[in-house]
Amino acid sequence: MTSDFRIVVLPGDGIGVEVMDACLAVLAPLQRKVGGFSLAYEPHPGGAGAYRDTGVAFSDGAMKACERADAILFGAMGLPDVRYPDGTEIAPQLDLRDHLVLYAGVRPIRAIPGTPLPLADPRAREIDFVLVREQTEGWFYGRYNPSATPPATDDEAFDMGRVTRKASQRVFEFSFRLAAQRRARNPKKGRVTCVDKSNVHRGMALFNKVFRETATRHPEIGADHCYVDAMALNLVRKPWEYDVVPTENQFGDILSDLAAGLIGGMGMSPSGDIGDDHALFQPSHGTAPDIAGKGLANPTAMLLSAAMMLDWLGERHGVAKCIDAARLLDASVDRVFAERKVLTPEFGGRDGTAAVTKAVIAAIG
Repeated sequence: MTSDFRIVVLPGDGIGVEVMDACLAVLAPLQRKVGGFSLAYEPHPGGAGAYRDTGVAFSDGAMKACERADAILFGAMGLPDVRYPDGTEIAPQLDLRDHLVLYAGVRPIRAIPGTPLPLADPRAREIDFVLVREQTEGWFYGRYNPSATPPATDDEAFDMGRVTRKASQRVFEFSFRLAAQRRARNPKKGRVTCVDKSNVHRGMALFNKVFRETATRHPEIGADHCYVDAMALNLVRKPWEYDVVPTENQFGDILSDLAAGLIGGMGMSPSGDIGDDHALFQPSHGTAPDIAGKGLANPTAMLLSAAMMLDWLGERHGVAKCIDAARLLDASVDRVFAERKVLTPEFGGRDGTAAVTKAVIAAIG
């Protein structure tokens, strides 16, 4: 019996289109190789280009399709020279997170075998942790709820932040479940480190309090805490010591870029925006208009994001073949880099989108 899944595809802008094409090219032989499931794609436009051309960044029809989908594959959206009248960039991904309540921004940070790493310490090869970014409030709350913030003037502007018990608790419960899953696969894992600034901000004090309360309900999982400034230091000094790292929205946005730098850059960093009923999977990078159309974009993060999607679909629907496909895709990416089949531009090489895509398809076999 084959399980059929409907996937909304949102290529977006810039290199988003290129890495999405690469991803779909890889998923085709992967499905044939593993069998037992099928992916039906429903593409929709959206992003800065759509806003520039039509005045609509993301249509109601596209949002309805996302509501109905089993999962969403997202390339990248936004262009620096296309802005809303208030000066902010076009970012439908934020609207999707808010509308579909994708409260957990899951950012795996794993050193891929064979890739050059910026940290000379040999323990850098052991980097394998997950940032979990709370995505519904924090210092992004004003972006989602503009009426809650006083209007800006030429002399001053305000950004409204909010932290609630409900949102904090669900992202912490998610983090402890994730830590338990990771420990089941690797006995060395199974620790949750809360990152906040609870010594300064009242909202962060509440965030920390809810974390400590949640930890008492999961005594089998280790739990500790780190201020965000200290975490920025520790991610450079000893990133191999961390496992699951939940944090506030803005802090997660910043730390995930720093963390991606530890494994070679944004082109190596996948992500998933996950809620109770919906999930979206995308590379952590942006649209990179400076290299768009040149064939230089590294599709690895997009491919690993697709593997996250397959794993999520498999766990959610009890389809073991999806999980097998996710493992095979991860292993194929690892093999390509470990065997030096490609060397992408961020590592000083010349292998772009097509070369990586071809190599991963060959590794799938």
